Amino acid sequence: MRALSKLALITFVAIILGGCAAKGPEMKTVEHVDLDRFMGSWYVIANIPTFLEKEAHNAVETYSLNDDGTIATNFTFRKGGFDGKAKEYNPKAFIRDNVSNALWGMRFVWPIKADYRIVYLDDDYTKTIIGRQNRDFVWIMARTPTISDLDYEQLVSFVESIGYDTSKLQRIPQQW
Repeated sequence: MRALSKLALITFVAIILGGCAAKGPEMKTVEHVDLDRFMGSWYVIANIPTFLEKEAHNAVETYSLNDDGTIATNFTFRKGGFDGKAKEYNPKAFIRDNVSNALWGMRFVWPIKADYRIVYLDDDYTKTIIGRQNRDFVWIMARTPTISDLDYEQLVSFVESIGYDTSKLQRIPQQW
């Protein structure tokens, strides 16, 4: 019964994330992502969360390139507090634009691949912003669990400049 509930939940998330109705002008991705440099762990600094991520603490998304060109994803966090229940999700990403490597489809459940766009990436691959064409969810991530207030403000300004309502943005508590 528990496995069935989890499958139903994952299916619901996939349907929500797989929505087709685009909001606003085309959301551009970065020009190019060096996938080898992008792989590894990213701490979620802030997001407009999906319902699964509400009350997330110590959220980390880790990517590793598979031999077939897909990307194994491991998303972990603690629900409700630093000592809360550990949660883990393992969607698979598919590169949809092999020129930029910045437009992905993120699959939580077959066959739906949710829109996932690398819309900002600094030159040293230490800060990134992942967006969606629908402008419903967004993730500000960094290689470290915290960033300076100035960096955070600049990234939030960027999120706003691409059409998001930043009043919905939530900082993710990180304590390591």
